[in-house]
Amino acid sequence: MSEEVRPFGRYLEEFEVGTTYKHWPGKTITEYDDHLFCLLTMNHHPLHIDAHYGAERTHFGRNVVVGNLVYSLALGMSVPDISGKAIANLEVNALKHEHPTFHGDTIYAESTVLEVKESRTRPDRGTILVETRAYNQDGKRVCSFRRHVLIPKRTAENMERFEPRFQKEN
Repeated sequence: MSEEVRPFGRYLEEFEVGTTYKHWPGKTITEYDDHLFCLLTMNHHPLHIDAHYGAERTHFGRNVVVGNLVYSLALGMSVPDISGKAIANLEVNALKHEHPTFHGDTIYAESTVLEVKESRTRPDRGTILVETRAYNQDGKRVCSFRRHVLIPKRTAENMERFEPRFQKEN
C-alpha cells in the first residue's frame, strides 16, 4: 500500500509568474454563514441581517452578504495553493467588491502569481505577489484583491520546519 501526503502550500521555487491556481472546492454561502459572520465581526447593518429591510429598503430586494465574508472565503480557499507554507502575509491591497453576493450564491476562487522575488537579506525566503479573484456560480467576479506573501525557499531546514510529520504506531 502506498502513502501520499497532499501538498499544502508551496516553496518559493515552485511559484512561476503567470501561473493561475484554481482553488477548489467552492463554498455556497448560507444565510446562517452570513449572519454568524456579521455577529462575530459586530457588523449589524440591516442590509446584511434584516430580511424585511433587505426586501423593502434596498434596490436588490434582498439581503446582501457582507463583503468581508466573501473576501475571507476567497482568501481561505487560496491557502492550500498559495500560503500553506507562508511565513507571513505581509500586505493585502487593491481589495475590490465588484458585484453583490447573496445568500445561496456559491463562491469559487483563483489566484494568479504576478511576481516572485528572492529576499536580498534572508537567503532562505522570498516574497510573492498574487491576485486572487472570486466568482459566483454564474461566473460574475464578486471580489478581487492582491497580497504579498513571505514564502520559505526549499532548504533542508525549511523542509524540516514546514513539511508534515506523522508518528506511526509499531
